[in-house]
Amino acid sequence: MKTPKRIQPLMDDGLVDEVISRLMSGKEADVFIVRCGDEIRCAKVYKDAVKRSFKKAAQYQEGRKVRNSRRARAMEKGSKFGRKQQEDTWQNAEVDALYRLASAGVRVPKPYGCFDGVLLMELVTDDAGDVAPRLGDVGMTEDQAEEDHAVMMQYVMRMLCAGIVHGDLSEFNVLVDDYGPVVIDLPQAVDAAANNNAQAMLTRDVENMKNYYGQYAPGLLNTQYAKEMWDLYEEGELHPEYPLTGECTEDDDDADVDAVLEEIKAALAEEEARLERIRVANEE
Repeated sequence: MKTPKRIQPLMDDGLVDEVISRLMSGKEADVFIVRCGDEIRCAKVYKDAVKRSFKKAAQYQEGRKVRNSRRARAMEKGSKFGRKQQEDTWQNAEVDALYRLASAGVRVPKPYGCFDGVLLMELVTDDAGDVAPRLGDVGMTEDQAEEDHAVMMQYVMRMLCAGIVHGDLSEFNVLVDDYGPVVIDLPQAVDAAANNNAQAMLTRDVENMKNYYGQYAPGLLNTQYAKEMWDLYEEGELHPEYPLTGECTEDDDDADVDAVLEEIKAALAEEEARLERIRVANEE
């Protein structure tokens, strides 16, 4: 096929030898199957911001750190240089997340580097060498759904322990090979500690997985993994091998409104007394 314009520099530099076919076109990137020497990989070509249809990108970029102060100021001002830096940050976020999650024990495609907006990474295949299907294209038994859902909850937990929330997890962003689920598409991954939307995104990720697998295993629909994980995370008790249960005890204790009001009244009385002492001192 004709070499895409963005991949041509990688071919000129010897990083890619041949573009075999287009694998898919998504909301933030086009993905191609390429040959690199003796290996078949995939090249993810990120779309420019003006062509990218990813919704509410600013929510995902909140909390991302930029070490260079000049770049940070330029991004805040929205200058041409700043927009370029913002795009680089968006693209490099996926590479960073892939390395961090692989180290954390989450199955993700192996990255080979990001070059001028093109991410080279492992092509996930089955044992026959065919491209692994998306989760949404796979049917399963109830037992398999329960097993794979448990694996995905463990992956989500390990992501959170690594300080990352996927932010767009669904049956469209998970591949399934002969060894189980593989998490993909991470440019929107958020910092769990620095992003104010992290808890809501974690909840949405977990709900998407629950609802999908719940089609095959209805018992999963009553689980509360998102709340369980986040409560443990906030308490500093979450760790990569924590035995999740999917259960979470709600706090049914009613707030003691009267006690709170009494504390407020006491504080106001103390402040009035302090001001009175100051007034008396000034008159003397």
